[in-house]
Amino acid sequence: MQRWRGLEEIPADWGRCVLTIGVFDGVHRGHQQLITRAVKSAKERGIPSVLMTFDPHPMEVVRPGNHPAQLTTLARRAELAEELGVDVFCVMPFTPEFMKLTPERYAHEILVERLHVAEVVVGENFTFGKKAAGTVDMLRTIGERFGFAVDGQTLLAEHAVTFSSTYIRSCVDAGDVAAAADALGRPHRVEGVVVHGDGRGRDLGFPTANVAPPMHSAIPADGVYAAWFTVLGPGPSLGTVTPGERYGAAVSVGTNPTFSGRTRTVEAFVLDHEADLYGQHVAVDFVERLRGMEKFDSIEALISAMHGDADRARDILARIVDDPA
Repeated sequence: MQRWRGLEEIPADWGRCVLTIGVFDGVHRGHQQLITRAVKSAKERGIPSVLMTFDPHPMEVVRPGNHPAQLTTLARRAELAEELGVDVFCVMPFTPEFMKLTPERYAHEILVERLHVAEVVVGENFTFGKKAAGTVDMLRTIGERFGFAVDGQTLLAEHAVTFSSTYIRSCVDAGDVAAAADALGRPHRVEGVVVHGDGRGRDLGFPTANVAPPMHSAIPADGVYAAWFTVLGPGPSLGTVTPGERYGAAVSVGTNPTFSGRTRTVEAFVLDHEADLYGQHVAVDFVERLRGMEKFDSIEALISAMHGDADRARDILARIVDDPA
């Protein structure tokens, strides 16, 4: 898969393509439907498929300080797009100048003159251009003038719930990571670098990896979760942990109220393995919430609860391995 940042990286001999456009934060099941449709159409036409997304999130430019919680990093979005068969992952810098393009200029200058689109695949609620004034119907009219087709796909819904990034963020924010996983088609992931914490987990017999996520990451509600833990990227084994392999984990999200903590942390206890993980870029895939965050009356009560959390996490993850459906 080719990766472009900005239109300047389009090859000089670029021909026609099938394009799908959106922020695609989460690359959830609704997004997957759009992307798969674009990839299928491109293959039928014998031309490349292009996914165009934006960085930073448009809301950060339109209303500075209102950046929504981020479900996926840009790099993760690219990985997921590649898994779906996309030929080109194009990141458009969302600048104040870009924001001011009228729908007509947006379509003509970007879609027609630069990308040479044969077809555009978008959701039926897609908007574009200055003040989001462009609609799918407007895009169809422009397409008729310039010779490209427009496929406005019905939004994917299930059990009266329309899958959207907003819905998934609300699930994550409530700690309902199972519902988030259902809409995403996979567990919600939080990535970050393992940093030094206060070392209290090791003192209690539960050494944890203190994960520092990027700014704006969508972090589940305070509580304890069963999760998968992966050290990302290639590299030598770290203790009994091999990069690229996933391991079961019990993950605590919160402020450690038993110790009057104030800083919100994501701490992963990798089950039945030991490793020095400081400085590693890791992923935590949240599977199920075990309980809310509690303040315990004694260290002994906390340790007992942590043993129970680890046992429950093992059971939940073992069931998934035994019955992946």
